[in-house]
Amino acid sequence: MRSTFHSLETAKRSIFTQQAAINTVGHNISNANTEGYSRQVVNMVNARPIEAFGMNRSNAPGQLGTGVEFTSITRIRNAFLDTQYRDQNYGVGSLSIQTDTLNKLEGYVNEPSDTGIRAVLEKFWNSWSDLSKDPENVTGREILQENAMALVETFNELSRQLSGLNADLSSNIDVKVTEANSLLQTISSLNTEIRRIELIGDDANDLRDQRDLMTDKLSRIANISVTETDQGYNIALGNVNLLDGAAITPLTAADVETAYATGSLIGGEIHGMIVSRDTFVAGFQQQLDTLADTMANGEFEVTIPAGWVKPGTTTPTTAPEVVTVKGINGLHKLGYTLADPATAGEDFFTFKAGATGITASSIQLNPSIASDANKIATSLRTTTDGGGVTSVVRGNNGLALLMSELKNVKFGFDETAQGGGITQATVADFYGAVVGALGVQSQEASRLYKNTQTQLDQIQGNRLSVSGVSLDEEMADLIKYQYAYSASARFMTTFDQMLEKLINGTGMVGR
Repeated sequence: MRSTFHSLETAKRSIFTQQAAINTVGHNISNANTEGYSRQVVNMVNARPIEAFGMNRSNAPGQLGTGVEFTSITRIRNAFLDTQYRDQNYGVGSLSIQTDTLNKLEGYVNEPSDTGIRAVLEKFWNSWSDLSKDPENVTGREILQENAMALVETFNELSRQLSGLNADLSSNIDVKVTEANSLLQTISSLNTEIRRIELIGDDANDLRDQRDLMTDKLSRIANISVTETDQGYNIALGNVNLLDGAAITPLTAADVETAYATGSLIGGEIHGMIVSRDTFVAGFQQQLDTLADTMANGEFEVTIPAGWVKPGTTTPTTAPEVVTVKGINGLHKLGYTLADPATAGEDFFTFKAGATGITASSIQLNPSIASDANKIATSLRTTTDGGGVTSVVRGNNGLALLMSELKNVKFGFDETAQGGGITQATVADFYGAVVGALGVQSQEASRLYKNTQTQLDQIQGNRLSVSGVSLDEEMADLIKYQYAYSASARFMTTFDQMLEKLINGTGMVGR
């Protein structure tokens, strides 16, 4: 049996449904620029008709519809694209840190330039060459002294910068661990809130968007895996569960170090920081230490000219002699300073107090030479007077010439040092190989980062094509729902007029 007011109810349902659709479109438009927002739609169904099938149904033909209802307001989201995005995001996170670190290292090295190690090394060798022209010249000795101090200070400063970068990376690992724990706490709270709301039958669309956004940010920090259960999101790093519904297992810096060592941590910003610190920075530091120590103590062969008086003896050699010496220090101790009686040279380079050997951070010009340029050995010859007093031949430049020629002499580098397996090379060539390898690493990391970022942008574009808000589409829907709302209101007005005629006009004929 049809109700007299059936059409009013039909119009009312339509008005309410179209109004809900208009409100949802307005919500979409308002959040068109909100990060992580997914567009929402009103799911409309036709209401249950009158004269449903049953034993007591009337014999009236057909089923009279009762209008429209909306069953839910849902967000448009593709879980597969979300997984793809997070899997790509941790790769971008790691490579972005690696690229940034390598760019910083290139900035520290600053090659080629007038202030880098290569330039100060060249000035150091040239100072020996200039001094060999006049070994007794005070100015030449002081220039060599200053250039030697400039060389060790350049090593010291570059090492200090590397130590600072190492400390920054370690500190930032702690910062990122704290950020990850904060995100886990937020996701845990959202899990609880979403479950509470959806247990009563509502759709927690906006809260789900917030949870997905927090999860996306977490995937930038580490390579997490995400599964959804009736308790919410479960998040794991390798085999370690970080979040199970509302239960959190907080991360620590030690945890991520262990995860990296065991191969569980394979991406994310934390991974990039550990790789940058332990591979790039530590590797370059080791190469720099090897360079400083080899320059001072690395073995090489040198031909000493005839007439050399070996320290501790008084008899000149009668023929050139090939000797193996240990670096600049070893060669410097084969000659004589300007002091009388004849005094053999000391170690040219030493290490600072508290250090156990020469490294880029500890190398220094021997303090006695730094305070007195006359203690720079330049001569290979001595003379002995009738009284047995041995004096240096001051004008002899044999050692100064040998020192200036070290520029082209191949030193023996430790095979365990990083440097492309170089075991024999000039100081300049070894350093050039180190700088070249750094440039290749930086270029490769930059290339991988750009490629990975492009892929991430493509996935994000696909996500936005599904979940993003298109203002053109929303405006079209707004007009559609507005017309439907107006038509429903007009329908209600029309039926109201019909009822008024029926109620107030029936039975009035003849009165």
